Amino acid sequence: QVQLVQSGGGLVQPGGSLRLSCVASGTIFSINSMGWYRQAPGKQRELVAKVYSNGLTMYEDPGKGRFTVSRDNAKRTGYLEMNLLKPEDTADYYCKADLSTTTGRRDYWGQGTQVTVSS
Repeated sequence: QVQLVQSGGGLVQPGGSLRLSCVASGTIFSINSMGWYRQAPGKQRELVAKVYSNGLTMYEDPGKGRFTVSRDNAKRTGYLEMNLLKPEDTADYYCKADLSTTTGRRDYWGQGTQVTVSS
């Protein structure tokens, strides 16, 4: 069973930091791109950042300069480091990975983790 398992969410004060992890498990031939998304209450899911197989990273404006996306291929893990967190960063955060498996290539979603930024 191919899965993405997330961890690292929680409650943090404004200005604080969190690091989210996304671990890919199962029979996986390659991990292509890995993206991070978030969905705030009552809002649509939005892309936060993405790292591609060639190492290119991209950041959407809300986290640009504060967030860092990375991957450790040996650990089959992607990370989203979030610094200088703001209340408006409060959301459910999801990782999505483009994986090549025994059934072909497609996107897989993590289960999500809640990030709450509040005093």
